[in-house]
Amino acid sequence: MSAALRYALARLRVRRTRTILSVLGIIAAGAMLGAAITVAYGLGTGFERTANRADLPDIAATFAPLDRERVDRVVQSLPNIASSSYRLQRSVIYLASRSHETSRARVIGVEPGQRHGYAIVGGRDLTGPRETVIEAGLARAWKIHLGDELFAEARNIDVYKILRVVGIGLSPDGVAFPLASSPRFYTSTATAAEMIGASPDTVDTALIWLADPSRVDITLSQARAAGFGVDQLRFGTRSALKVLIGQAAGLVIALLVAFSLVSLLVAGTMLAASSAAEVQRRLQAIGLLRAVGMSTAKIVAASAIEGAVIGGTAGLIGIGLGWLLVNGPSTRLLESLNQLGPGVAVMPLLALALLLLVVLVAGGAAWPTWRAARRPAIETLRGADVVGVPRNLPLPSGAFGLGLRLSLARPIRTVAAALVLGLALSVVLLVLAIASVLRTLNDRPQALGTRYQLNVIAAPSEVSRIQALPGVEDAAPRFDIPASDSFQLGEPFRIISYPGDHTRFEDPVLERGRHVAADNEAEIGLGLSHALGLHVGGTLAAQLATGAEVRFTVVGIVRAFQDQGRIVFARPARLHASGDFATVAVKVAPGSTVDGVRLELQQSGYLAVDSGGIAGQNVQGFASRSSGFLSLLIALLRSVAIVNGAVCLYAIAQVLALTAHERRRSLAVVRSFGANRRQVVMIFVGAALVVIALAVPIGVLVERYAVGPFVASLAASYISLPLSAGPVEIGAMVALLGLGAAVVALGLARGVTSRPVVTDLAEE
Repeated sequence: MSAALRYALARLRVRRTRTILSVLGIIAAGAMLGAAITVAYGLGTGFERTANRADLPDIAATFAPLDRERVDRVVQSLPNIASSSYRLQRSVIYLASRSHETSRARVIGVEPGQRHGYAIVGGRDLTGPRETVIEAGLARAWKIHLGDELFAEARNIDVYKILRVVGIGLSPDGVAFPLASSPRFYTSTATAAEMIGASPDTVDTALIWLADPSRVDITLSQARAAGFGVDQLRFGTRSALKVLIGQAAGLVIALLVAFSLVSLLVAGTMLAASSAAEVQRRLQAIGLLRAVGMSTAKIVAASAIEGAVIGGTAGLIGIGLGWLLVNGPSTRLLESLNQLGPGVAVMPLLALALLLLVVLVAGGAAWPTWRAARRPAIETLRGADVVGVPRNLPLPSGAFGLGLRLSLARPIRTVAAALVLGLALSVVLLVLAIASVLRTLNDRPQALGTRYQLNVIAAPSEVSRIQALPGVEDAAPRFDIPASDSFQLGEPFRIISYPGDHTRFEDPVLERGRHVAADNEAEIGLGLSHALGLHVGGTLAAQLATGAEVRFTVVGIVRAFQDQGRIVFARPARLHASGDFATVAVKVAPGSTVDGVRLELQQSGYLAVDSGGIAGQNVQGFASRSSGFLSLLIALLRSVAIVNGAVCLYAIAQVLALTAHERRRSLAVVRSFGANRRQVVMIFVGAALVVIALAVPIGVLVERYAVGPFVASLAASYISLPLSAGPVEIGAMVALLGLGAAVVALGLARGVTSRPVVTDLAEE
């Protein structure tokens, strides 16, 4: 083993250029791993991490204002209760600081000394009157510090308060201001009651923590039974809240997490291909060692040690760099959702990634070395994978053609490099496709979330005429009917109805069960399921606006985010649906534009508006209030794209650098015949062009038919825009690859031409 160690260390000392090249490749792969793990872990665990820190209740019940003692008697009569606390809330509060003001603030009165359901991230909690804890988003947006004073006044009540900020709180039960239009501030229940003119013992919210959270359904059923007669009673659970909070950026977060999984695959492929290429280049050296009597075990051990030393050092730098690039943008994104960043909690995963990276690099070096060392020494001494280029191949002459021939003479290495570059390119194209989705979200939020693009104000009888218009792929009447629960709770919801299969136009993610297949069946949103305690197989009793009651068997529960998930999908046969509740949903045919179809509809006398789908309804409002949210998402994508761009550049640089080393004598011969630096550059450009020409189709095909659909399926089934990069994105990437290859070629040419010709003509 000592001989293997000395040999490995000697190779590192004398092969500094190649070592640097290997280090750069591992740094790029490590950066990709670090970025992927940081994004996936931070965004994927943000809600649970913050909910645990904030001690979020298992059940939150809101109702019309009542006396606290009456509510407490009902709550304490329920089974499975660990503890409870109460709040008094009121919206439309005027709130002002030194330089900011709003009339949409929300005061939340809490009881000092009780569990509050928010985390203190700065200062302290409430201890008395005239104090306030403000949400972190408000503190950031208005630049409020501990000790500052706020002026608060309720509308139509001649009572105002000067409150001193003693703490900054955080709760994941809503997105942060200004993403949410109403900033929240907490004060004592007595102060809040005095501010809004209510009795000091009045409450309108009960927070309930369960002894056994897994039995929340049973507790909810008991709470509904005990709550009959209470006005405006509504229940929310921690699990339902996790889904509802995800509506603000759940689509993009899912895309980024799925994208991170793809990045891991690319990093592993790059390291494996790099190790295989390095062993191919060292075949003659391995054959020489076997010829002088060095055992296979020692040769393999030396390669593994060399890989471990390089992998550990470069991997640490790369993973740290990847974490540094995306930690800031991902943390700011979480802050906009009222969630905490992972902090040091991600470090064990990064350490595990470093260990896996070292094992991968060492194993990637040892495995092909073992395969090569097992071959007869005389066969290995003959060299690597050099093949002859067919004479009848129509290749150009001159320096550029020579570069093409140098790459084609190394088919295994060239194909491996093209595969790595193509996979990395597919990830970059995926980033560009996601960025295109964000641009669409910014310009036309309704384009996401539904499978139709336009809603036409027209009677159902006009469907056939609308469907015949140019550019229309499909059209159907869409009924949007208000309804409420038939029992005493009076829970309001909406029924969305299409003739036949509604998934042609709206296809929310199916949480449990199946889609509607008969007139007496219904799918309900997850929010309504939690609010009414309904499950697959239960009965939904809907009171329509006409006074009629209709009942459906619940066959599916879906993640429909409209109206906080309080929505039902059913067929119109039993709904007594009329044209008063109807519009026509229109799908635009491939190759046509939304604006073009809208113009056709207008010329035919129809008024068409963009579809207000899942993302449209929930994203449009906060996108118009805060462009910073989309800026954070774009910044995160930009950081990840930089990492993957470095991988693409490395793949090209690796091929050209190895070509420059192996063919230094050939290049010296060309120089001895009078070739200048420009011609040497053209040789390298030609060599790089072969790799790029193979990699671009691989990248486009993988992104369009594998990576894009895979990421889209992980994000949500209701994405109406395919995650496929268009000609502009592909053209931009080809141009950037060409520019990068030219820069690398220029750098290598300068190094080659700076050495005396006789030096490179000498044997190694």
